Amino acid sequence: MIRFSKSFTERTVNWRLARLFSSAMVVASASALLPLSVHAQMSMPTAAPATPPAQDQDAPVNVSAEQMTGRPDRQVNLDRDVELVKAATTIKSDKAEYRIIQDEVEATGHVWMQRLQDQYTGDYAEMNMGTGAGYVTNPTYLIGKNGGRGKAERIDFLADDQAKVTQGTYSTCEAPDPDWYLRANTMDLDSGRDIGTMHGGLLYFKDVPILGSPWMTFPLSGERKSGVLPPTIGMTSTGGAEISVPYYFNLAPNYDLTLVPKYIARRGLQMGAETRYIGDTYSGVTNVEGIQDQVTGTGRYSLSSIHNQTLAPGLQLAWNLNKASDDDYPSDFAHSITGSTQRLLPRNVSLSYASTYWSVTGLVSKYQLLQDVNAPIGKPYDRVPQITFTGNRYDIGGFDFSTTADFTRFSSGDLIGGDRAYVTQAVSYPIIRPGYFITPKVILDATSYNLNNVSAGQPTNLTRTVPTVSLDSGLIFERDANLFGRSVTQTLEPRLFYVRTPYRDQSQYPVFDSGLADFNFAQIFTENRFVGHDRISDANQLTAAVTSRLIEENGLERLRAAIGQRYYFADPKVGISGTTTTTLGSKSDLLLALGGQITREFSTDNTVQYSETLRQMVRSTFGIRWQPAPKRVLNLQYRLDRTYINPYTGVLDPLKQIDVSGQWPITQRIYAVGRMNYSIPDRTVAEGLAGFEYKADCWVFRVVAQRIPTSSTKASTGFFIQLELNGLSKIGSNPLDAIKSSVPGYQNVNLPDTMPGNNF
Repeated sequence: MIRFSKSFTERTVNWRLARLFSSAMVVASASALLPLSVHAQMSMPTAAPATPPAQDQDAPVNVSAEQMTGRPDRQVNLDRDVELVKAATTIKSDKAEYRIIQDEVEATGHVWMQRLQDQYTGDYAEMNMGTGAGYVTNPTYLIGKNGGRGKAERIDFLADDQAKVTQGTYSTCEAPDPDWYLRANTMDLDSGRDIGTMHGGLLYFKDVPILGSPWMTFPLSGERKSGVLPPTIGMTSTGGAEISVPYYFNLAPNYDLTLVPKYIARRGLQMGAETRYIGDTYSGVTNVEGIQDQVTGTGRYSLSSIHNQTLAPGLQLAWNLNKASDDDYPSDFAHSITGSTQRLLPRNVSLSYASTYWSVTGLVSKYQLLQDVNAPIGKPYDRVPQITFTGNRYDIGGFDFSTTADFTRFSSGDLIGGDRAYVTQAVSYPIIRPGYFITPKVILDATSYNLNNVSAGQPTNLTRTVPTVSLDSGLIFERDANLFGRSVTQTLEPRLFYVRTPYRDQSQYPVFDSGLADFNFAQIFTENRFVGHDRISDANQLTAAVTSRLIEENGLERLRAAIGQRYYFADPKVGISGTTTTTLGSKSDLLLALGGQITREFSTDNTVQYSETLRQMVRSTFGIRWQPAPKRVLNLQYRLDRTYINPYTGVLDPLKQIDVSGQWPITQRIYAVGRMNYSIPDRTVAEGLAGFEYKADCWVFRVVAQRIPTSSTKASTGFFIQLELNGLSKIGSNPLDAIKSSVPGYQNVNLPDTMPGNNF
C-alpha cells in the first residue's frame, strides 16, 4: 500500500495575527465583487519548455498485482499492490479493474496516481488511460511545478493538462493543516496555460478569511496572470492611511498594464497606471498618476516615461521624460528617499549611432525644477541640442588615438547662454610589461563660445586652445605572504603621474556644466581637476601613490591599502567662483584608504582626506561590517565631510554622521531590521528605519516604519505592513525596497541562505 504523505510543520503565530489582517483587509468586501489575481509576476516571461503528454494512445499498459483474474482479452481484475503504468501516468491502489478494449481503469482503496509532475491520492478513481479523462474521489493533490497542494471532494480530469476540483483547497504549505489556504466551490487547473481558476473562492490565514472573490486566478509556476492584485495598505505622515487595489492586465507576452486606484485618507482618491513593454529591439515603462487633492483643493499629477529602441544596427533612440504638477508632489506622495527628495526632473531625448571605432549622439535635455521655498536652488542649463562625436583607435603602431568633438547650445532663461563647441584630441603610447607600465600622453583641446545675454561691454565670442602632456608610470612588486593561515600574494604598487598644462585665463568664460571634481583616488590620476568642459585647469604637478594588496590564488582581493598625494610645482590659477578647496601650498590633501574582506565575518572600508596645512581631516569615512552568518549583519559607519554642500540650501554645511544598520534574528523565526542615520551637529535622526520580519514555513509577515527627509524643513514617516504567502502573493505594502536600500548586506528571509566570503 502506497500513501502520499506530507510533513507537519510547527506553527507559532497566534490567531490574533490573523485577525489583524482580517480587520486590515477592509477591501475584502469590495474584492468579493471583482475577479482577483492573487499573483502577477512583474518581470517579462520567458518561453517554457514543452511538456510531454501524460497520455499516449499507442503506449503499452504495464500491469502488476499480487493477484490477477478475468479475461486477458477483455478485462483484468487486480488485487493487492496494484500498479498500472502507461506513458507518464501511474496508478496504484488496493484493487483495480482494467477494461482492455475501452482502455479504462477503475481503482479502489488507497488510490495513488501520478500524471506528469502532479500527484493525487483518493479512495476511488476511474481513468481512461488513452485520453486521460476520469476522476478521483476524496482526493489530495500535489502540483509538481510549484509545490501547490490541497484536498477536495472530487477531481475530474477533463484532458491531458486540465482538471476540475470540486469543493477543494489550495496552498503551498507542506503541513497537513496549512497556515494559509484558498477554498473554492470549484477550481480549474490548466497546466497547459499554467493557470488555476477558482470560483467562489476565499483566502484563509490562520483559519480566518481575509480575502474573497467570486472568481480568482493564480499561476501554477509563477507566470503573469491578469486580474485584481492583492490590496496594498500603508500609512504616511503626509497622507494618513492608504489602501490600493491594483488591477493587472497581462495584455501580451511582451507588454502589460497595471491600474492602481489608491485611496489616501487625508487627500482623496489617487488613480495611477503603469505600462511596460519589451521586444527584440525596444523596451520601456511609463507611469502616470493623478489626484484631486483634498488638502490643497487642486488637481495634482506626475508622469514618467523611459524608452530605449534600436532603430537599425548601431542606431539607438532613447528618452527619459518626467513631469510633476507642482514643487511638492514628490515630497507629498513618494515613498522612497530618492523620489521624495528629487528636485530636478529630467526630460531627455537622444539619438545615437555607434560604429566599430566611433559613435555620435544627439541629445535634447531639459529639466523641471521643483523648488523648495526654504532652500531655493538654481536650474541647470537646458541643452537644445547637444551633439557629441567620439572616436577611438588602439595600437596603431603602438599608439592609441582618442577624439571627442562636441557642440552644445545652452539655454536658461535670462542667464548667460549660447553655443559651445570643442574638439579634444589625445594620443598616447602605452608601454606595458609584466612588472611595470609607462604611458606618455599628449592632449590638445580647442574650444569656442558664441554667447548671448552677456553684460554690456563683455565679449560674445571666446576661443581657447590648451595643450596638455602627461606621463603615467608604475611598478608592480609581488611576494608570497600569509593571512590568517592562508597563502596570499602581497603586492607593492608605486605609481607616479605627471601633468603639464599651461595657464589660460578663463575668468570671462561662462560656467555651463563645470565644477570642481571630487578629490579621490580616481580623480588624482586625471589631467583636469574640473568636471565639465568650461574650465581646463592649468597644471604642473606630480601625483604619487602607493598601493598594497593581499590577493588569494583565485584572484580575490582580501585587503587593499593605499596612500596618495599630489605635488604642485606651480600653484593652480584657474578656478570657479563659489567653489572651495582645502589645498594650500605646494601639495594637496593626503589621501588614505584601507578596506577589504578581512575575514569571513568582517569587512571594512575606510577613506581619509587629510589636510596637512589645516592639520585636520577634511573628509573621512570609517565603516565596518560584521556578518557572522546568513541573515545576520551589523553595519557601523562614521562620515565626516567639511566640504559638504547641503542639497536643500546650496551652502556649505559640514557633515558629521553616524550610521548604524543591521539585520538580526531575535528568535528562530523573528528577525529585526533597522537603520539610524544620526546627524551629530543637529542632534537629530536624519533617516531611520525599524521593523521586524516573521518567517514561517510558508509565509512571511513584515512590519516596517521609515522616516525620510522630504525638504530642508520637513520629513515623512511611512508605515509598511505585508503578508507574503509563498508561491501565491504578497498582501500589503512592500517594504523590501526600503529595507534593501537602508541595510547593506540584508538578505530576504524567504530566500535560501547565502554567505559572502564563503571562499575565504
